[in-house]
Amino acid sequence: MKSPACLLACAALCATTAAAQPAPPAYDLAVYGATAGGVITAVSGARMGLKTVLLEPRRHVGGMVTGGLSRTDVGRREVIGGYALEFYWRAGNAYDMAQYLQEVSWLVEPKVAEPILLKMLKDAGVKLVYNQRLREKQGVTKANGRVQSITMESGEQYTAKVFADCTYEGDLMAQAGVTFTWGRESSAEYGESLAGVRGETPKHQFLVDLSPRGENGKLLPEISSETVAAPGSADRKVQAYNFRLILSHDPANQVPYPQPASYDAARFDLFARLLAAMELKQGRPSRLGEVLSVIAIPNRKADINNNGAFSTDYIGKSWEYPNATYARRAEIWRDHEEYTKQLLWFLAHDSRVPPALQKEANEWGFAKDEFLDNGHFPNQLYIREARRMVGEYVMSQKDIQTALTKPDPIGMGSYNSDSHNIQRIVNAQGFVRNEGDMQVAVQPYQIPYRVLLPKRNEVQNLLVPVCFSATHVAYSTLRMEPQYMILGQAAGFAAAMAIRKGTAVQDVDTAALTRTLVEHGAILEYKPTVQGELVNRFRGKWPPAAK
Repeated sequence: MKSPACLLACAALCATTAAAQPAPPAYDLAVYGATAGGVITAVSGARMGLKTVLLEPRRHVGGMVTGGLSRTDVGRREVIGGYALEFYWRAGNAYDMAQYLQEVSWLVEPKVAEPILLKMLKDAGVKLVYNQRLREKQGVTKANGRVQSITMESGEQYTAKVFADCTYEGDLMAQAGVTFTWGRESSAEYGESLAGVRGETPKHQFLVDLSPRGENGKLLPEISSETVAAPGSADRKVQAYNFRLILSHDPANQVPYPQPASYDAARFDLFARLLAAMELKQGRPSRLGEVLSVIAIPNRKADINNNGAFSTDYIGKSWEYPNATYARRAEIWRDHEEYTKQLLWFLAHDSRVPPALQKEANEWGFAKDEFLDNGHFPNQLYIREARRMVGEYVMSQKDIQTALTKPDPIGMGSYNSDSHNIQRIVNAQGFVRNEGDMQVAVQPYQIPYRVLLPKRNEVQNLLVPVCFSATHVAYSTLRMEPQYMILGQAAGFAAAMAIRKGTAVQDVDTAALTRTLVEHGAILEYKPTVQGELVNRFRGKWPPAAK
């Protein structure tokens, strides 16, 4: 048995050791996910005087803005203001757009975009920490309706007064006990004519009738065997993901398409069949721009996106992703990458591709000066839609078509309701068709603060600017990167206001929030000329002084 003196000595040693252990870092605002929306959330909070940390699960900032989506989905550019416009104004400076009598660049190479976002973070005083992924289970500690801390896989723990989940996946939101959904609502749930399974859709569709079966009578690869539900039906299926490639047309800045680890030619039997049928229909071979979306960006490069019935969208392979384990998500990510590389190899080398199309494909290559740490392949999978919060207010079709104004506006949207295809199926006539495409014009609409808010009884110090509260139909127009940034600016300001008043984020004075946003350049009313006026007003004044 130890003596009292020994016990006292041990106790003193333990107390000294405990005191020597650093306390978890305490912040005003902790932002999880350095997507473009996450960067602007952190920047706006820090500019409002908050001690802010930005935690990124991987090793880059910007999400799709720096991951290949270089042709910005602007919709009506006049609705993009505030810090989102500041980013594109800074891009305009980087390209010296003044020589073209312009101020803003909407076409931004990844290698140009990422340094801009990093400088905005640095200038605002945000602490950026890479490789900090939320612990997959029990990563969120809550008490009394508030998130107290989050624990990362590294073991690091972060405490904050307000948290923001700015990931494309919404893992922090989900672990915090927030209600969420994924997939498609039925038409009946919110009274949406565009909801659920779609009927015949003309875009990115098979324009010829093709048999879905090979000579053995079995379905060709990349076609689902599922029976299609009735139009308007709900399901748990998610629109297609892809990679937005950056290709170069400059031989001095090209890297050849890499040979895939294993090329499965049968995977593209349907594509080969489609190319042959379209050549007969058109009287000429398909052109590259008819099978890929080739969008010019600076320096003889292109942002490559999906186009047509069979392209870079990996249709039907995203369904598991929103709620998958980290390990399964990694598998899905790799499968998308392998599909994309095999697709390029098919276009460039497979003998079934018309020679003229093959020649055109081989005039391009990976941009040598992009994605240097990832073999010149994009570092971000285009997760067009994953989880969606069911929060204080759920935006739906009416909010983007008829009920366009809101009592608590924080920004505007204007892009089409744009969902990519969700499944490739056999129709009632026995031919191959794609299902799920939605491209429906909207009027410029206001975005309410409430879409950022979980239900009050679930959590009171969490904001969700990316997996925000909307139906599939409404999310399909709001999911554009400038809007994520617009929502992020509002989230950072709202966090500061909630902290200063000691209130829940649900109790922020929305009239004051709106006024503050307008003071910092937010656009809440559509005017065809407002953007030029705004640039003139803020030229030389970005970043605005913190308040």
